Amino acid sequence: MLTPIVEQASSYPILTVDGRKAIPHPDFLAIEEPLEIRIGFQAADRWTTRSLSITMRTPGHDFELAAGFLFSEGIISSRADVAGMQQAGKPDANVVRVDMAPGVAFDPSANERHFYTTSSCGVCGKSSLDALANQGCEPLPRDTPVFDSSLIHKLPSTLRSAQLVFDRTGGLHASCLFDAEGAVIGLREDVGRHNALDKLIGWQLLEGRTPLHHTLLMVSGRASFELVQKAAVAGIPVLAAVGAPSSLAVDLAREFDMTLLGFVRDERFNIYSGEWRIRYETENEEQLPAAEADPE
Repeated sequence: MLTPIVEQASSYPILTVDGRKAIPHPDFLAIEEPLEIRIGFQAADRWTTRSLSITMRTPGHDFELAAGFLFSEGIISSRADVAGMQQAGKPDANVVRVDMAPGVAFDPSANERHFYTTSSCGVCGKSSLDALANQGCEPLPRDTPVFDSSLIHKLPSTLRSAQLVFDRTGGLHASCLFDAEGAVIGLREDVGRHNALDKLIGWQLLEGRTPLHHTLLMVSGRASFELVQKAAVAGIPVLAAVGAPSSLAVDLAREFDMTLLGFVRDERFNIYSGEWRIRYETENEEQLPAAEADPE
């Protein structure tokens, strides 16, 4: 279920200048507020609570955001690692506490880099391809669905039609998960592209559906290193983006056998890696079957 629009957008009085004429009218803006993620865990036979991260986000799906963030950053590995989640303090305090299950190890000193993130950059400074390997993330399996190019061409319009809050504000990023037949599994929106994906992955994690080996992810903006990283941890084999990928995003996708598509719009798209998961035609010869395609 999508968070109600009233929780993610607010009306502001503005002036629109057309030529020399100013027209007053209300405009809906995406809400941006801080969310603090706290961790509750056992340390030296006593219960400890530690602030882990502060991120600017659009309110709504906060538990999913927290779970997705912890999962994609390798702090938890499954739903079983979470004993409980609660909104700390007052209902509008913008604080979520995640209590780790008994026996789950958590080292605060190893996670100090999480203390501040923003809606635009996510976890800044994480620029090494070694990060995923250190989390135990392995290349994605090859026995995943093959998607026809005609289905890929339909993704932008399907994504756009599902962006309910974007229709009111024009200011939110979206991450949408599709099944092997191209049907929408779910969509999340947020002022931060990484938050939107964390909410989507966190929802699937809490439902016990990870890894997501038989899905396709479509994002509304560019494909950053960080989005590829989060998708790889969740086991998503195909990432399609309306915009361009970064060079590090392509390097990471190739390292972990992910299919990365960019500029998916206007009946065209570029394949940057993992072309064996896309069914297409060439001018000179037929495409090799997925099992025979050379990923290099």
